[in-house]
Amino acid sequence: MSSGTTPTRAVSGRVRPAVTRRALAVAGAAAAALALWALAGPVAGIDLTVRTGGAVQVVGPGAVAAASLVAGLAGWALLAVLERFLKRPGRTWTIIAVIVAALSVLGPLGGAVGTPGMMTLAGLHLIVAVVLIPGLGRSTRMPPPAAAV
Repeated sequence: MSSGTTPTRAVSGRVRPAVTRRALAVAGAAAAALALWALAGPVAGIDLTVRTGGAVQVVGPGAVAAASLVAGLAGWALLAVLERFLKRPGRTWTIIAVIVAALSVLGPLGGAVGTPGMMTLAGLHLIVAVVLIPGLGRSTRMPPPAAAV
């Protein structure tokens, strides 16, 4: 393979730029969600609980970090698959990610206990999306420029 064909290729033994950007986006989404959880729960005293079936469950930092990381890694995996098969994977991925983010907000709207908790949990979903969508979406390889006519 020729060097420099896409930003995801290894360059003289260094970590590939797209991998670094994607890893930072996933970690950043989890960190942002944990920061919001810490401000809303322990600092502001908002009760972050959800109804699951007949039980009520507290949303703790482990659940926030795990859910954020799973969402980020799933988004990364989808992007990698789309890059193998599509000409414009970033655009397609972004459309899918926005739809998934919008649908994910429905969970807190129906399952959270109390309005402040509902708003905070919806905010957690949105903050993860706000970090992941540009972070992963802009890490795709760019199509070659069109020839000037």
